[in-house]
Amino acid sequence: MNLIELLEMRGLDINDRIKMLRHQVSGYDLYDIYKQNLSHFEIYQATQGKSSLNCNYIVSFIGAPHGHAVFVGVYKIKDEKPMSEVKLPRNFPYMELIEGAQTWYDMVRREGFDDLIDRVVIDWGQSERSWHQWLKPDKPKEIVEIRPAGYVKHFPGFMELSLKYSDLKTMIRNPVANREWHILLKSVAGVYMILDRKTGKQYVGAAYGADGILGRWRAYAETGHGGNKQLIELLRKNPGNANNLCFSILHTLPKSSTKDEALEWERLFKNKLGTRAFGLNTN
Repeated sequence: MNLIELLEMRGLDINDRIKMLRHQVSGYDLYDIYKQNLSHFEIYQATQGKSSLNCNYIVSFIGAPHGHAVFVGVYKIKDEKPMSEVKLPRNFPYMELIEGAQTWYDMVRREGFDDLIDRVVIDWGQSERSWHQWLKPDKPKEIVEIRPAGYVKHFPGFMELSLKYSDLKTMIRNPVANREWHILLKSVAGVYMILDRKTGKQYVGAAYGADGILGRWRAYAETGHGGNKQLIELLRKNPGNANNLCFSILHTLPKSSTKDEALEWERLFKNKLGTRAFGLNTN
């Protein structure tokens, strides 16, 4: 199946002056910005350096590795105006991304595509620098993947993984779509680290028992703090603080490891990283 066929099936007139956008900025995780705060992403999308979106609709994507692009919505362009006429929210945190912008596009998300968001992946082709392209019926983009609902991402390996809290919740709540994550995280015990991306502080913990790392991380997904005293206090002060957390693995152990063995490795990493004195560990 290609993108043209999919859009037509959902009722979009493909001849109605449509452009495709592939958003990607070096040094920024636009997908994370999009997931954490949709309005921030949409402000970024609506703000352009010049009058380049001379179309009626945009089909929006965020860049992915290997020249791929992940679908994040269809938008109707309602109006175009100079930036001098636009008042941005005071709390917009990415002013550097829109520095020098000249044009603002009023857009509204079109209904009928929400169930495909984050799931449809296309091959953008060789021209990654060409971030906006006309949707051409004679040159359709191939769909390389339609992910199951609730899918997070490919499991990258124990030492390579870094999982933001929002993705952790999605992964835990959708075991079928993320079957590989559940099987592998359940198969090992180990020592993990939680990074507060806002403050840079770290927490080191140990996971052991029947469900391994998966079982321990499930507690964080359900509560936002997993019983950690300092994380509980941070949540009390700021109910949204869990969204600053990022989870990774420092060391894996056989699931048959005893509690004492896991805690000894935990102690070693606490000492190495200084998380009692400078981080989020209290013991």
